[in-house]
Amino acid sequence: MTAQRTVLAAAMVTALGGCAWFGSGSAVKPADLGPNVVNLPVRQAWQLSMPAIKNASIRAQVQGDNVVVAAADGTVVSVNAATGRENWRGQAGKTLQAGVGADGQLAAVVTTSNDLVVFEAGKKLWSKTLTASAFTAPLMAGGRVFVLAADRSVSAFDAQNGAHLWTQKREGEPLVLRQQGVLMPYGNTLLAGLSGRLVAFNPDNGNVQWEAPLASPRGTNDVERLVDLVGPASRVGNAVCARAFQATVGCVDANVGRTAWTQTAKGAVGIATDAEYVFGTESNGIVQAWSLADGEKRWSVDRFQHRKLTAPLVLGRAVVMADESGLVHMLSRKDGAHLNRLNTDGTGVAVAPVVAADTLVVVTRGGGIYGFRPD
Repeated sequence: MTAQRTVLAAAMVTALGGCAWFGSGSAVKPADLGPNVVNLPVRQAWQLSMPAIKNASIRAQVQGDNVVVAAADGTVVSVNAATGRENWRGQAGKTLQAGVGADGQLAAVVTTSNDLVVFEAGKKLWSKTLTASAFTAPLMAGGRVFVLAADRSVSAFDAQNGAHLWTQKREGEPLVLRQQGVLMPYGNTLLAGLSGRLVAFNPDNGNVQWEAPLASPRGTNDVERLVDLVGPASRVGNAVCARAFQATVGCVDANVGRTAWTQTAKGAVGIATDAEYVFGTESNGIVQAWSLADGEKRWSVDRFQHRKLTAPLVLGRAVVMADESGLVHMLSRKDGAHLNRLNTDGTGVAVAPVVAADTLVVVTRGGGIYGFRPD
C-alpha cells in the first residue's frame, strides 16, 4: 500500500469512527438539551479571531500564561490568556497539517507538504522537509523537536537549527489515523503511541526503554485491525492514561512501563484525568468516567449523544468538553451533573479546550478564540 493510499484510508477510518448514522444515510439528530440552568457562573472574558482551522489536525498548546494555536492556512498565533492579547502572529507559508508544539520560546507545525516549520516570536526560524506525513503536533522539549510521523517513525531535531539527531522506525499495521496521536514527555523520557502501545524512548538517542500495550490489532482487514493511540493523553503522578482508537481506555505505570488496566471503550478522541477519575467522550456522545486506580466505571452521561464531542478537560470541580455546534458543556467531575453551557460562534469547536492563566480557552473551526472565566 502506498503512503498516499495509507493516508487516504486513514482519513476515511477517522471519519467513520466519529459518526453515527441511520441505515438511510441520514445523520442522527442530537436530542434537545433543554434550558441552561447555571450552577457554575462563567463569563466570556475576551475573544480573538484568526483564519479558519477547518480539518487540520491542530491542538492548542499551553505554555505558562500563553496559548499557541494555528489555522489551516499556516497562521500561527500566540495569545496571552490572562489579557486576551496577541503576543505574536506568524505564517508558515503553506497549508498546515499538524500543530502546534511549543516550549515557551519556540513553536513548531507541520505543513501538508511535510515541512516541519519552527517559529521564534512569530518569525520563521527554520524549516525541514520530513520523509513522511505527520498528523500529530510536534513536541518541543529539552532544546529538541520530536516528530511522530505517519510511517510510525519518531524523530528528533535540534530546535535551534533543525539538525537531525535520530530516527526510530518500526513496522506496524499499514493504516494510521489522520488525527492527533500521543507524543509527550515523562520526566527524562519521551512517550509515543505506536500501534496501540505506549512506547518510552531515550530522548538523547532514540533507544526504546519499554513498551506497554493498551490495545491489540484485531479483525480480518486493515481497517478493522487499525489500533492507534489518540491524543490528548493525560498524566497524574506516575500514571499515564490514553485511549486506543475505538478499542480501549487504559493507564500505564510509567515508572516501570507496566499496563495498570484497560477497559473497552468506543471513542475516537483523547481523555483527561484527575487524582480520582479518567474522563472520556465516546463516539456516540456518551461521557464516561472511570476510576484512575483500577478502571472501574464510576458514572456516565448520555444526554450528549450524537453531538461529536471533543476530548474533555478537567477544570476545578468541572469536566469540560465542547461539540460540533460550538457549545461548551461543563459537568460536575463527581457525577456528571450539569453545571453550565457556554456559547461560541456556532462553527463547531475544533480542538479540546485548554486552561491557562485561570482562563478556559476554546478554539472554533471558524477561527474564533474565546477566553472564559468564573463570574
